[in-house]
Amino acid sequence: MIYSSDLNKNLASQIIEAGTPIPGDDVVSSLKACYQCGTCTGSCPSGRRTSYRTRKVIRKALLGMDDVLDSDDIWKCTTCYTCYERCPRDVKVTEIIKTIRNLAAQKGNMAKAHKMTAMYVLKYGHAVPANKNTAELRKSIGLSEKAPIAQFSEKDLNEMNTLIKELGFDELIGFDWEKGALKE
Repeated sequence: MIYSSDLNKNLASQIIEAGTPIPGDDVVSSLKACYQCGTCTGSCPSGRRTSYRTRKVIRKALLGMDDVLDSDDIWKCTTCYTCYERCPRDVKVTEIIKTIRNLAAQKGNMAKAHKMTAMYVLKYGHAVPANKNTAELRKSIGLSEKAPIAQFSEKDLNEMNTLIKELGFDELIGFDWEKGALKE
């Protein structure tokens, strides 16, 4: 049973505020337009293969149920935008989910897979670093083996890492610079 004392009556407002960096932008304020028809869940490719239910996440956000920020479900969204494209009320579902993820991450809750992807960005400058296969493919089509990307530019990597440290992103994901890995 849910008691009113368990609800964060300002959660929807926090989501709207956190997801609206530009005054007058209604990307996340569309949350209030959701009338729980279930189209998002019915069209979700991730929901067909996992326990993820988009509608449940949106409902928890609307009701102010803080446990949505602790839920593993918010990390199962693949950000394919199918829910948004099919929503009869133009609710920006994917943007809302991403905003909920940001709030959860600020609280210290982030899926391990997302932390690992973030770690690649810290170490290589890219979520999917170039590898031997990439080098061979580039060479086979007449390109240099190393792409002009941060992974192969010490200057660019240093600049990125300076920004990452200034923003505290390394701390957010629990990255240990000495070990070059996530803290356990």
